[in-house]
Amino acid sequence: MPRAGLTTDRVVAAAADLADEVGFENVTVSALARRFGVKDASLYSHVRNLNDLRTRMAFLAGGEMIDRIATAVAGRAGKDALAAFAGAYRAYALEHPGRYAATQIRVDQALVAESPALRRTAEITYGMLRAYGLTEPDLTDAVRLLRSTFHGYCALEATGGFGAPRDVRRSWDRAIEALHVALTHWPHEEKNDG
Repeated sequence: MPRAGLTTDRVVAAAADLADEVGFENVTVSALARRFGVKDASLYSHVRNLNDLRTRMAFLAGGEMIDRIATAVAGRAGKDALAAFAGAYRAYALEHPGRYAATQIRVDQALVAESPALRRTAEITYGMLRAYGLTEPDLTDAVRLLRSTFHGYCALEATGGFGAPRDVRRSWDRAIEALHVALTHWPHEEKNDG
């Protein structure tokens, strides 16, 4: 029987808060149970196991992140949309490190297909890139370029990995300008008719 006051949403939100405080990898069912002042077993009415909890955290954080990105890119196109998208991505990653780490885990593709937040992420990301005239397979390649650039930059910034005296924000802005140039002059893959 579920403990009064505990819901799946409340448990997952508390886990996401805990992740921001102590790191995603340090979130356990036991640590979460201690936060609520209950035994581990009380949480298993709401999540199946640690993997289920982490997957739910990924969906929660992914939804929060895409909501922020969607608001930032609304009514924008091209370089303005790219800069707004990137800025919202970076801000979320730096403000919510544990939640952001949750968005980077590998999730079962069947669950991804069922997630409105992750479908919305794809729609907004691909929509922004279509303004550059990209179609498949270039769209997928461009998404991978953006994600790896944004993630790598945020991961290095979060750990103090940039030691040069140049302002980190200025380097970020230049990286976005470089991505815009790359997307504008994308080397389209030749279609093989044979």
